[in-house]
Amino acid sequence: MKKISYLLIYLLINTALFGQATMQYNLSLGDVFTIKQDANQIITQEIDGATHEITNTLHGILEFRVKGDDNNTYDIDVMFKDLNLKMTSSIQGELMNVNAKDFEENDAQSKIFNSLLDVPIQIILARTGDILEVNGGDSLVSIMAKASGLEDEFSLNMMKKSLEKEFGSEALSNSYKQLTFLYPVSPIEVGDSWKNEYAGKLQAQNTWTLNAISEAGVNIEGKALVLMDVVEPSSTMKLNGTQNSSVIADITTGFVKKMTVYGLAEGYTTMTQMGDQEIPTIIESTIIYELIEN
Repeated sequence: MKKISYLLIYLLINTALFGQATMQYNLSLGDVFTIKQDANQIITQEIDGATHEITNTLHGILEFRVKGDDNNTYDIDVMFKDLNLKMTSSIQGELMNVNAKDFEENDAQSKIFNSLLDVPIQIILARTGDILEVNGGDSLVSIMAKASGLEDEFSLNMMKKSLEKEFGSEALSNSYKQLTFLYPVSPIEVGDSWKNEYAGKLQAQNTWTLNAISEAGVNIEGKALVLMDVVEPSSTMKLNGTQNSSVIADITTGFVKKMTVYGLAEGYTTMTQMGDQEIPTIIESTIIYELIEN
């Protein structure tokens, strides 16, 4: 009976503290968090009455290592420990299948993705999870471009511009925010909601709600309105939709233990070779982040 009482007191104290001050990251110098990411994205397009599906799958391992703490922000090194990408088309079959750890000397694509492993990117993380600064993305892009084996300046610059859209500092900042930017500035209690937003290829206006606090962790639910406005040299994609997130975070550190993000967006794509024709497009995606215990 005493153990039950002690547990209730512990949870009540921590609930009170969390509502007043602990709704944020509380990390320590030397902390290491390893996150497994699994993503599945299905792009469906209707062209002249025919359906074309592109399926993208991603498996990645990210490591976050706390290098500094100035009481307001954290300096964190983030690096890819593994990255597997596969793209298939319902019409053309397999378009890409890359395992970054499986290095193949004669495969430029393999060498490019292998080169990004274990290269640290430095982020400045606010206690809310907002990413205030990213350094090292441009250096990573240069390393990847060099690994391609291209030698002429024009081709290298074109390669860098392409890679910057996914691995440049700004792109990585927007990508990481989906995982980290969870917490409000002001104290809250269970049942309260707050808002934040982030930009990039996927722009999201998020409303978060603190559902519960227990010994198992902090339970947060997110709902967002999303906008995708992707402009490429040969195509433009404009989509609107929604995104739902379910988060369990560690009660002590605030770091995600498990997060599931489901998104659905609809709109159209235009392609240069098809003039102004608008191609109806739907993107459905599921991303799961899970903490790997070290």
